[in-house]
Amino acid sequence: MNGVSGRMGYRQHLVRSILAIREQGGVLLADGETRVQVEPILVGRSERKLADLAAKHGLEHWTTNLDEALADPRWQVYADFLVTKARAAAIRKAIAAGKAIYTEKPTAESFDEALELARLADEAGVKNGVVHDKLYLPGFQKLRRLIDSGFFGRILSVRGEFGYWVFEGDWQPAQRPSWNYRAEDGGGIIVDMFPHWNYLLENLFGRVESVYARAVTEIPERLDERGERYAATADDAAYAIFDLAGGITAQLNSGWTTRVNRDELVEFQVDGTHGSAVVGLFGCKIQPRNATPKPVWNPDLYDEHDYATDWIEVPTNDVFENGFKTQWEEFIRHVVEDAPNRYDFLAGARGVLVAQEGLRSSAEGRRIDIPQVTLDSGSDATEPALAAEASGSEASGSEASELAGAR
Repeated sequence: MNGVSGRMGYRQHLVRSILAIREQGGVLLADGETRVQVEPILVGRSERKLADLAAKHGLEHWTTNLDEALADPRWQVYADFLVTKARAAAIRKAIAAGKAIYTEKPTAESFDEALELARLADEAGVKNGVVHDKLYLPGFQKLRRLIDSGFFGRILSVRGEFGYWVFEGDWQPAQRPSWNYRAEDGGGIIVDMFPHWNYLLENLFGRVESVYARAVTEIPERLDERGERYAATADDAAYAIFDLAGGITAQLNSGWTTRVNRDELVEFQVDGTHGSAVVGLFGCKIQPRNATPKPVWNPDLYDEHDYATDWIEVPTNDVFENGFKTQWEEFIRHVVEDAPNRYDFLAGARGVLVAQEGLRSSAEGRRIDIPQVTLDSGSDATEPALAAEASGSEASGSEASELAGAR
């Protein structure tokens, strides 16, 4: 699982997904009886790190030779969780080796490259999937049910707030790696978050038809893991409006420079003619039309009404497992028994395009239309790529070199 020594690769993909699947006895197939087990091989440059990870979790297989692992027919799935700059080259190797491929997003640094990977995988006939983890979170699954039930009537708008304060690294250590704040290393909040926003919007509300965005570097200097100052060249905040199919307007703010005054680190409000909902990663509360209060604007009098009490919490009527694990199980079923796979490289390319055009919108100060994406699409969006060209700097940290495949 590519980049398994990194935070997401280790916690979510190795420990909470693959190892959890192993512990439960594998993935249950459609017949309700057969289970398929998974066996990972860890691949990377650091023998010490690989050996330590393998020993810690009782894993047998690891190697520092990625080409050798890809050439071995025992290993059927290549899983990639590298930093973005290193991803496309490794995926091309996996496609050439005929492996099924499961990868984090963004799938590439530019839309053209992401679309090329989708075409190469299609031509090679290899199954492929891209992580869409937030769709599997309890809050958004509750939201999906509300939409399907017709609760909202006609959906009018979506407003989202995401983010928290990431410390600069001087008086408190930063919670995120320093490469996140260097454009030359593939950093930036638009690169990171717009692929998430795209798949949430298109799967819950409608296709993103245009984007108007403003990307800002609000903290110009930070301290890295060694305590050394560096110039923050990537955007750490983004303010965007997305026009969606069906006339829905989505307004999403993303920031690593905001202090949290909401129930969860990400919160969406969906307003419709018949009701509204406020949704986080786990929680979901609603206000139906016939229980909506009647506020009256009067700035001369203090309003003592507690508007928060007008909302009804949606109960958790189901067991929601870790979203990364759930999607891993779906992908394994896709590989083993050709079960449906909604989130492939083409879906990943759509997310890359929205991020790329968000950056172009900010650079040019205008709204950018988003064309529909197919394997036959050309690119009307060529500037800028997701990350600025490297200026003598390479992706930092061991995340970029740690590779793993899943059998």
